[in-house]
Amino acid sequence: MIGNLLFKNEKAARAADIGLLCSAAYLAVYFARNILGAVTPQMIERGYSAEFIGRVSSLYFICYAVGQLVNGAIGDRVRARYMICIGLLMASISNRLFYYVIDTLPFAALLAYGLMGFFLSMIYGPMTKVVAENTEPVYTMRCTLGYTFASLFGSPLAGFAAALLTWRSVLLTGSLSLAVMSVCCFVIFRSMEKRGIIKYNQYRREKGNGRGDGIRLLFRRGIVKYTLISMITGVVRTTVIFWMPTYIAQHLEFPAETASFIFTAATLAISMEAFIAVFIYERLMKRNMERTILFMFLSAALFFFLLTVFRQPAWNVVCLVLGIMSSNGASVMLYSRYCPGLRDTGMVSGATGFLDFSSYAAASVSSTLFAGAVGTVGWEGLVWTWFGLMAAGVVISLPYGKWSKRI
Repeated sequence: MIGNLLFKNEKAARAADIGLLCSAAYLAVYFARNILGAVTPQMIERGYSAEFIGRVSSLYFICYAVGQLVNGAIGDRVRARYMICIGLLMASISNRLFYYVIDTLPFAALLAYGLMGFFLSMIYGPMTKVVAENTEPVYTMRCTLGYTFASLFGSPLAGFAAALLTWRSVLLTGSLSLAVMSVCCFVIFRSMEKRGIIKYNQYRREKGNGRGDGIRLLFRRGIVKYTLISMITGVVRTTVIFWMPTYIAQHLEFPAETASFIFTAATLAISMEAFIAVFIYERLMKRNMERTILFMFLSAALFFFLLTVFRQPAWNVVCLVLGIMSSNGASVMLYSRYCPGLRDTGMVSGATGFLDFSSYAAASVSSTLFAGAVGTVGWEGLVWTWFGLMAAGVVISLPYGKWSKRI
């Protein structure tokens, strides 16, 4: 496969094949899920209310969060091929249903978009488990880095599509991309399984250890601390990015079309954060995960504070982008280092699903609050809220334990 063309080392080649497939699938996921945020300015101009769009996004996050909790646990028991392919296909159908009923049956559209969130939650946990169990540790982070980049690149891709097409056309494109990836993943995963590239359940807890023992092990691995970090970074990487086009259009007073192009350029820069975070982690922080996360939160707090200082629109956008990038850097460490590092617990999918559940539960609440807060405290008030979240992240990420220092 492609990995053999890139690497002579067999283990590296196999890791590349797995990583490329997971990255392609995750790009389709994040392209589809970021479309609504990218086309929100267009939809508002055409009469849809920000409150309705806020409810749609909030329900999506709730369903995605609950789905992560449920499907993450299931993903420790069911083959990734089935989880991922069924999730992509059903999400495509739900997205298409949303397109058809949004004008005639708003409640049905709300439900359809929520279902899309639930089905898309079938992807990440099983994917992370496959990568963690079938690649050497030195390649695991490279693989997770690939689909982390894909998740970030989905935003500028959606923004680019929104700048060129009508919002309805972009929705159809997202639905099609999910359906195509469902078929591709099924065929390629099956081929990898037959060739022995992908094997399942290679890491299990020792016999005699119950689930309670596994959960206690997760507590010793700092699951509470990293759950709080997941919640804080989830608000930024999900909700703040979702409302970014509207922030640019309303607060910075750019036309809707210009806001779409700025959003595309901004999220393209943000997508590079995955590589920047790894560079900082490996070269500047000497592979110390805790120190890297603390540095990222400190940087994010500084840049969100500077949003209140720089009133000129261009500089304001720069600070917003750098603040989001810094917060996302903490998220990269969480999902690229902490989660795969749990593979010896046999609970990678479940733990990853739980952390993602926490992230999107926080995002769901914040999306609704942000939509209402614009009319009360205004965008300035929201900026101070974002700064407060990053300050809380600094406090939480201070080194209290020993295990994460070894990651």
